[in-house]
Amino acid sequence: MTESNDLPEAPPVAREIFTGEALERARVFAELLAGPGVVRGLLGPREVPRIWDRHLLNCAVVEEAIPPDSTVVDIGSGAGLPGLVLAIVRPDVTVTLLEPLLRRTVFLSECAEALKLDNVEVLRGRAEEIAYKRLFDVATARAVAPLDRLLSWSMPLLREDGELLAMKGERAQEELEAARPHLQSYGVRHVELVTVGRGRVEPPATLVRVVAGRPPRADTRRRRKR
Repeated sequence: MTESNDLPEAPPVAREIFTGEALERARVFAELLAGPGVVRGLLGPREVPRIWDRHLLNCAVVEEAIPPDSTVVDIGSGAGLPGLVLAIVRPDVTVTLLEPLLRRTVFLSECAEALKLDNVEVLRGRAEEIAYKRLFDVATARAVAPLDRLLSWSMPLLREDGELLAMKGERAQEELEAARPHLQSYGVRHVELVTVGRGRVEPPATLVRVVAGRPPRADTRRRRKR
């Protein structure tokens, strides 16, 4: 018996998490991931049967940690996980999908248009290129880089008291401990592990939540690197 790589139907819990028009948008996004997303190499074919539980639902519950009416930057957005999912489930937030690779930004733009999302901006570039130029309330990241590197990318993009929500799973505590020596140098005000999706997804998603202090001046950061 061979393993099927077909896209499954949305599970019942999807109707609780994606309400109203969001459910149909989530279905369309699942089809885009399973079709063009796989063809263009943004998602492996073996991930197709797990698109709902491992990707869409796992990303959607991150919205529990995002304050109302926030501006969100999704660093290294890739296939739009979690950025596009958050834009679907939270129409009150504005999401900037930050991604350096052209083929990925093309896919993200096509998805945003197909899903008729007017709360999404696709921006091609790296976090370092917009550091201190644009500030957001929340930064998200999933499977992009170790936490210490994420700090260097995200802190210059956050307003004072803004939050990095890094999806880290089972290695969250390990990465947090490894990054502790870097927290003070980036002006971090608070850091903690947060669990979201309890009773809705299994396993629940684990986030490293980092609260930014006053953003360090760009010239100060450069001096420290010398």
